[in-house]
Amino acid sequence: MSLMSALYVGASGLVTSQNSLNTTAHNIANTDTAGYTRQQVAQSDIQYNVIKNNMDSVSKQQLGLGVAYTSTRQVRDVFLDQTYRQESGRSAFYDVSYDALLQIENVLGESSNNTYKDTINNLWTSVQELAKNPEDAVNQGLFVQRCNQFLEQSNMVYDEINSYQKNLNEQIKNNVETINKYGQQIKELNDAIRKIESGKVENANDLKDQRNLLVDKLAELANITYDSDVFGNTTIQIEGVQFVSSETVNPIGLYRDGSGFYTPYWEMMAGTLLDADGNEIPDLSNSKVVNTDRTISSEYNTDLGKLESLLYARGDHVANYTDLAEDKYGHIENSILMNVQAEFDQLFHAIVTTVNDTLADASDPALGYLTNPDGSPIQMFELIGHDAYTYDAGTDTWTKNPENPENTATLFSVGNVLINSDLMKQPTLLGFVKPDGSSDYETAKKLVEAFDEEAYILNPNLQTKAKFSDYYINLVTQVANSGSVYKNLSEAQQKTVDSTESARQAVLGVSSDEELSFMIKFQNAYNANSRYINAVNELLDTLVNGLV
Repeated sequence: MSLMSALYVGASGLVTSQNSLNTTAHNIANTDTAGYTRQQVAQSDIQYNVIKNNMDSVSKQQLGLGVAYTSTRQVRDVFLDQTYRQESGRSAFYDVSYDALLQIENVLGESSNNTYKDTINNLWTSVQELAKNPEDAVNQGLFVQRCNQFLEQSNMVYDEINSYQKNLNEQIKNNVETINKYGQQIKELNDAIRKIESGKVENANDLKDQRNLLVDKLAELANITYDSDVFGNTTIQIEGVQFVSSETVNPIGLYRDGSGFYTPYWEMMAGTLLDADGNEIPDLSNSKVVNTDRTISSEYNTDLGKLESLLYARGDHVANYTDLAEDKYGHIENSILMNVQAEFDQLFHAIVTTVNDTLADASDPALGYLTNPDGSPIQMFELIGHDAYTYDAGTDTWTKNPENPENTATLFSVGNVLINSDLMKQPTLLGFVKPDGSSDYETAKKLVEAFDEEAYILNPNLQTKAKFSDYYINLVTQVANSGSVYKNLSEAQQKTVDSTESARQAVLGVSSDEELSFMIKFQNAYNANSRYINAVNELLDTLVNGLV
């Protein structure tokens, strides 16, 4: 080896050691930077000079020219990244579901002193007292008062459930906006990384860290798959549909229907329709981002992402008791809020119609018993803006109007009912005294029997029948049990995420102790190369000056 070649070897070692020191210092400086990935300097041999290639020898006679700095690379494990992102998305899904059930438990108020169960029990007690002495004005007044309390408490609970549903609706809007923002930022980072790395000289590692952090956050919000192309772009699909490509971002749109509910849809896939007023609206038939009619299953990855969980939990409308019909229940079965809304409304509807029908069955227009001045049956609960009975002049009878699921105004549903104002002013209008002067124990007894009858089930998937008070207990128990299940799933999933992140950080995370040891090693290498160059320089100096 010539002295000049030896000098070149030392210089290459000096440069490589300096690059390694810079990379180590960069790692230490970013120890606490969110999303930062540990970097390493990749080294390789400079091409050898072949002195002699003897075919009889095992190897060539070659002369090394030193070490070359190849690149500064990130240290990541793609499999751990993929596992972490999938499991964090699943964790976010069950966190939302558990939180929704926890909120419903609080709304039902079973942890407070004034519970809805007490309201039902108070109404039941007033019915029993009425049965003991139906003509007593105090008992009649208590019965009307308890009915009014029941109505007010029902409206309050149902309104709080609906209010939380609206809160979830706003969270859906915010999540979609965040997803679109992340998608645009990833696209911009793709462009910046591609520009920097197009020359094949420099790696945009810090920009890649920002992009990877955005992909991590995006995985918590939606069910994503992702890939990288040869140009350095990261492409992303949400629910199998292209979201971020190498050239553009396909944003998620938000359609708000008449009830105010947001539906995320793919703008690029949606055609247009005309509504009843002739306005253009998006065609959502094949463009919804999430199909909430699917069964929630880890096997099919339908339990990934916060957005999906919010859509499942909220549902797509405010449910009532008609949604529990067997031909309709499949649509609300997966929704936490709609299930509770429908089951709660079913209890309300059963109590209201039981009281009304019992009074109507006992009414006698001919004798003016339990009837209004116009001859219609007295109703404890009246519809808002709709008549429950229609008068037939031909037969001189009052006919009960059927409840039409297509017209919510006809339904004895929570929020659609008010107490009879005449009975509130004068409870003795009930009378409970037959035209012959006897007390109407029979009607009061029928009320007791109706309240004590075990004839109501929560939903078509269950078979256990219960009376009113037990029905509500079953509803609360169902929510509590579901909450316990989702809590266990959420906690177990969080452990999986934590263990995966721990394994991932062991690969990509920066250890200050390890980096300091590397710094000492590279500093020694730098010093050694410097001394080596000085020694070669002294040899050259002696050789040149000694020949003068």
